[in-house]
Amino acid sequence: MIFPPNLTVDELNKWGKNTMTEFLDIRFTTIGEDYLEATMPVDSRTKQPLGLLHGGANVVLAETLGSVAATLTVNKTTQYCVGLEINANHLASVKEGRVKGITKPIHLGKKTQVWEIKIYTEEGKLSCISRITMAVIDRK
Repeated sequence: MIFPPNLTVDELNKWGKNTMTEFLDIRFTTIGEDYLEATMPVDSRTKQPLGLLHGGANVVLAETLGSVAATLTVNKTTQYCVGLEINANHLASVKEGRVKGITKPIHLGKKTQVWEIKIYTEEGKLSCISRITMAVIDRK
C-alpha cells in the first residue's frame, strides 16, 4: 500500500471544500492499494458549447487525482507536491452521466513522480488518458 493506512474517501473529499474540486462535484470514491478513483459529472459545469464533456474538465479531474495521490505518498510535514506537466488525449466524447478517473503511479522518485490517469464513461469506455509529472518539494 502506497497510501496512508486508515485513510477514507470522506477525508479526501473534505480536502476539496471551497475549491474547484467541490464546484465541479469531483468525488473520491475508492482508495486502492496503488490507485485512487474519483468521479465527475458531465453537466453544465463541465460541458463545452457543443454539449460534450470539455477537455479542460477532463484535465481538472486528472490533475486532481494525480495531485492528491502524489501528496498522499509524501510526508506532508516535510514535503509537498506540485504539478510540473500534464497532458491528455481525448479518445471518445461524453454527453451525459458521470465519468470515473483512476490514477496509478508510473514513477515515485525522491524529487519527481509520474502518474497515469484513465477516465472512463459510465459504460466503461475509455474516454481520456492523461499523465501528470509532479515535483516533490522540500518544505523550508
